[in-house]
Amino acid sequence: MKWVTRNGGFTLIELMIVVAIVAFLSMVSMPSFFRFLAKAKRTEAYMNLGSLYLAEKAYWAEHGKYTTMLTGKDGAGWQPEGYAGGGSSERFYYTYGFSGQEGQCCFTGKLGAGSSELGNTKADATTFVAAAAGDIDGDGILDRLTVNQHHEIQITNDDLA
Repeated sequence: MKWVTRNGGFTLIELMIVVAIVAFLSMVSMPSFFRFLAKAKRTEAYMNLGSLYLAEKAYWAEHGKYTTMLTGKDGAGWQPEGYAGGGSSERFYYTYGFSGQEGQCCFTGKLGAGSSELGNTKADATTFVAAAAGDIDGDGILDRLTVNQHHEIQITNDDLA
């Protein structure tokens, strides 16, 4: 029996094995990829809660109290960058602020969490607690973070756990 060497291409079996290996590797890496995307969305929340904290501190320095009004008359002058009325067309994901009216007390992001989903938010003469909420991985469980007058950012409901 004489062995014949070939000078071109791959056989169908070899190509199928390579496709199977690539499919397996992508299947194994997908959960890590989606978790990475969710963590990136959460990073947005940390940034916006930090800037909301600074706006509340500036308001307190001028008025001697904190406020739940983020924009409008007597507001703290804060809104997420690029805010365009709230909802799925926004460039940010989470809903931010305090329970109350859209565009004044809270700003609804792309993920669509309502102001009632922000939890126990408040502002008075000496304290405030503002929140961010959103379902960052699409499982129906909200990711909720809060910031207070001491700039303590806490995850009160972890959607990644």
